[in-house]
Amino acid sequence: MSEFGTELRRERESRGIGLEAISEATKISSSHLQALESSNFQRLPGGVFNKGIVRGYARVVGLDEDAWVERFMAAYQGSGQLKDDDASWIEFAENVGKNRTNVGDLPNKRLRWAGVALLLTLLAVLGWFVWHYVSNKMSAQVAHPRTQEVSAAAADLPHRLPH
Repeated sequence: MSEFGTELRRERESRGIGLEAISEATKISSSHLQALESSNFQRLPGGVFNKGIVRGYARVVGLDEDAWVERFMAAYQGSGQLKDDDASWIEFAENVGKNRTNVGDLPNKRLRWAGVALLLTLLAVLGWFVWHYVSNKMSAQVAHPRTQEVSAAAADLPHRLPH
């Protein structure tokens, strides 16, 4: 029995939790839980299911799920019991993690300046529309002030005519 399975079983027993209770709470078969505790990883279903089993077990027992998944992966990889599919999957996951680029690492100076230029262009267009609207309204009032005065005078005209 490897150290991983022994420690996992010890944590469960120290809390007074039976395998049946974990099986019932997680819907994981008792045989998979026993395989996990005995570090007989070949009896586990493989792939992401293994991580799910470890997470469910850790959750019910009250352990840190992420820490125990990491410990499981280290024990599984070091056990020599890796299934071919799991070995490929682990290699793929490690390569994906290595090839990820942080958004902060991207050349964002150009992007920042493009955003500033776009914002200034939008403000200029908006300013032009506002100026055009206001100047047209003002020119309409300035171009015809006499018309407004004459209209006002014409409205008073019937009162000024002699009867």
